[in-house]
Amino acid sequence: MKLNPYLEVIIAATFGGLGGALIKLINLPPTSVTFFRFIVPVILLYIFLKFRKIELFRGNYKVMLGASLINAIRILFFSIGYVYTTMGNAIIMFFTWPIFAALLSIILLKERVKTKTFALFAMAFIGLIVMYMNKEISFSNNDFIGMTAMLFSGIGYALTVIIFKKELPNYTKTETIFYQNLLGAIIFLPFIFINKPYPTMPQLGLGIIYPIIAGLCTFYFFFSALKKLKVVHYSLLTYWEVIAAIFFGVLIFGEAVTWNMVVGGGLIIVSSLLLKIDKKEQI
Repeated sequence: MKLNPYLEVIIAATFGGLGGALIKLINLPPTSVTFFRFIVPVILLYIFLKFRKIELFRGNYKVMLGASLINAIRILFFSIGYVYTTMGNAIIMFFTWPIFAALLSIILLKERVKTKTFALFAMAFIGLIVMYMNKEISFSNNDFIGMTAMLFSGIGYALTVIIFKKELPNYTKTETIFYQNLLGAIIFLPFIFINKPYPTMPQLGLGIIYPIIAGLCTFYFFFSALKKLKVVHYSLLTYWEVIAAIFFGVLIFGEAVTWNMVVGGGLIIVSSLLLKIDKKEQI
């Protein structure tokens, strides 16, 4: 059954918000969390691809591996962000990525962008500024560390979206997710042995569940939608993950909803809802 691409983005964004909660529940160092995030999808997808007798390293695989390296670094920043600050702060700083994605899509994909779309991005960016207003700028401040890490993660994610967008016509969704995780699994393998104390059984269980939700389910729907939508439209729709993450933060961890979240988050949501997607502009 084929799903509407807009619905696919909403489903994926909800899974993404839940993934942030799982990072905090695992309660391991960011490098260990990052290892779990990559190794489980790689093993499962490798078995699947070999079973389907799909040649792994074909086509423009060097570019895909380059994107995999960028993704490995950005997932580390992503894990640091959720470990050091609240889910609300983390996810909103991460969502600077559509701004960078929009700029890169114009430069690299030659996409035409309406003035209205830029105005909506500006509205979303103002919302992010409002969210950041009451934060102390200091590297001794956990919130600042976490939010800055998420900013770098957002920049890295924007770049990988552009790369994968260009290469998606040449690969299946399964292959793309495999490449996305491959180098991260290799790079962060030593940390599961270096970091102490070693994971407990509950942490191992969550360490397996987290990548299945955030690494497989999330990106299966994301990549499926990305094949059908322009990057700028796809980017704005994914702002639903902000709402999902804040909801899970309040529900699971009892995180407070501040006026910054209400005002800033409201601007972000409104910018997404005001975007009217014209089917003629789909790819």
